[in-house]
Amino acid sequence: MGAIKMVACVHRRGDLTLAQFAKYWREDHRDLVLSKLPALRARRYAQNHLLPEELGPSLAAARGMDTDCYDGILELWWDTLDDVVAAFSSPEATQASAELAEDEARFIDLSRSKVFLTEELIMFDTDNPR
Repeated sequence: MGAIKMVACVHRRGDLTLAQFAKYWREDHRDLVLSKLPALRARRYAQNHLLPEELGPSLAAARGMDTDCYDGILELWWDTLDDVVAAFSSPEATQASAELAEDEARFIDLSRSKVFLTEELIMFDTDNPR
């Protein structure tokens, strides 16, 4: 089984520019997440920030896809699904999740964003040939 990831595709709040959103997420929210990682038992945290706004819609349009791009994608990794269940069943993780959600509302349009769990299956990796 591959790594388990929580993936969130996020839109910024309408009152923020992309630069304001990215700065808050990259600096302020990152620091809060890092302080909560022990409670969440995650082994990796990544932020994926949108590159220049015009590139995403162009790529999407060329494929006939919706051009309403997300402003970013976050990823949290665990080794197993049991690790995820254990992490989110502790009182510390429940409190950490509540604090993170409160902060996310400061810069993310939660009503337009998505979150889900995935299993990462690596199909190709030049650093780890199969």
